[in-house]
Amino acid sequence: MHILQGLTKLRQICNSLALLSDQEFYGNDSAKIIELLTQINNLKNQHKILVFSQFVEMLELVKTELDKSNIPYAYLTGKTKDREEQVRLFQEEDEVRVFLISLKAGGTGLNLTQAEYVFLIDPWWNPAVENQAIDRAHRIGQKNKVIAVRLIIPNTIEEKILNLQQKKKKLAEDLVSIDQNVFKSLSKDDLLDLV
Repeated sequence: MHILQGLTKLRQICNSLALLSDQEFYGNDSAKIIELLTQINNLKNQHKILVFSQFVEMLELVKTELDKSNIPYAYLTGKTKDREEQVRLFQEEDEVRVFLISLKAGGTGLNLTQAEYVFLIDPWWNPAVENQAIDRAHRIGQKNKVIAVRLIIPNTIEEKILNLQQKKKKLAEDLVSIDQNVFKSLSKDDLLDLV
């Protein structure tokens, strides 16, 4: 349990020091928020943008910055009561260019065909969860290309998560491969790692 808490704190540090309980000591700077706001400001006049994070507190920080910049947005977390209205705002209202969504609340059941950019603020251990989030924009009725961007801080736990995702993906591709020779290429240690 302590290891998971430690890994979560490391992930939060990558997002913003303000997510730590001792923010007065650490400050509240966030390279990710600065970069995300730069991207939103550059894209918002011609594109609609989805922003996903696993941490609702991070979405709150982004929301605060959007409010300061007078950028209208829709907002969806597990506590949102008017889910359909938030989707409608993003899909139908031209001035609402940004949709902030918690990864868990927005992973399924949304059809967001107006989106052209998807920003994933923090990587998740399971790439399928991220892919489900990106797929919210890849729906019947989508007429635009969709560009997905992961905001990753180099040389951190986030980069290690991406490496782990790639290893899992490669292993899954090898195991699901139609080529039966894949089993012949696995060593004893590879097979034991699966158990």
